[in-house]
Amino acid sequence: MIPRDRLEQFITRHEELEHMMSGGEELSSEDFVKISREYSDLTPVVEQSRNYLDLIVEIQELAEIIIAEDTEVDIRNLAEMEMQELKGRIPSMERQVQLMLLPKDVDDDKNAMLEIRAGTGGDEAALFAGNLFRMYQKYATLQGWRFEIMSTSSSDAGGFKEAFASVSGPGVFAKLKYEAGGHRVQRVPETETQGRIHTSAATVAVMPEVQEIDIKLDDKDLRIDIFRASGPGGQSVNTTDSAVRIVHIPTGITVQQQDEKSQHKNKAKAMKVLMSRVYAAEKEARDAERSADRKDQIGSGDRSARIRTYNFPQGRMTDHRINLTLYKLDQILAGEGLEEVITALITENQAAQLAELEN
Repeated sequence: MIPRDRLEQFITRHEELEHMMSGGEELSSEDFVKISREYSDLTPVVEQSRNYLDLIVEIQELAEIIIAEDTEVDIRNLAEMEMQELKGRIPSMERQVQLMLLPKDVDDDKNAMLEIRAGTGGDEAALFAGNLFRMYQKYATLQGWRFEIMSTSSSDAGGFKEAFASVSGPGVFAKLKYEAGGHRVQRVPETETQGRIHTSAATVAVMPEVQEIDIKLDDKDLRIDIFRASGPGGQSVNTTDSAVRIVHIPTGITVQQQDEKSQHKNKAKAMKVLMSRVYAAEKEARDAERSADRKDQIGSGDRSARIRTYNFPQGRMTDHRINLTLYKLDQILAGEGLEEVITALITENQAAQLAELEN
């Protein structure tokens, strides 16, 4: 049973925030935004907590009726039946409350920057990177999210050496963060004359899209280079110096943007990607300080870990983190089946967190 005093703490805090927002205290605009966000986050927790506490009170009142000496037999029987029904609702309601009380990733409500790079496997790896990029684009459309292509670097075979996109909408990072890591493909390339299966790879990075309020980059820590954009083979694609390269000197993180004809637009896009990369690097360093064997690493975003295999001859996708195998590769690559995979990962991660709290 969840401790009553713990739930009452959340209810009390929710009431305090409501008082502050209603004019009980003079707040700056920045403080009001923070308090409003905390109030909004606590509201569903408090509503579920009140429902749970009301249920416990109902059961206690029924127990008093049952043990009372002057209770009539018919009333006692009805009370016992009702109490059993209410007790049967406790486990599911407790789990709902416990899930709401799990530590929340502060970045879950943010949009995401998606970065896909071809790995080992040459042209086949680039083609696979293109498959993944389109899979996420289709998935975003099905989720009702906005998918904005930031930049791409095409390969001669038609895939992507690398591709960047900004994905925005409700719950974007909370879901896409489970996609970060190494993805492996097993299939027969079109150029393979003897029908041999080749293995190629691509890496996916998912970073929270941040604003200036989330991270501050000092101008003195940035080196900005302006140059003429070039296409495949080095040919010029613009007659003006519109391409932008920004280096974050302390970390060495470098971002280059040349897809836009406007230098200002390229700089704005490059800064957007740079802030997300620096923020993600700092977040990764903080996470690394925690125990390496924690199971919540399912959604840690470690791009060096091999997380998934796509086997085309068998029509199979296997997620190695939770040993999930689905024989619906076409639906997954079409974006339609990806929700089932991500939901399974979220459920497993929640179960691991609950088990950790109970130990």
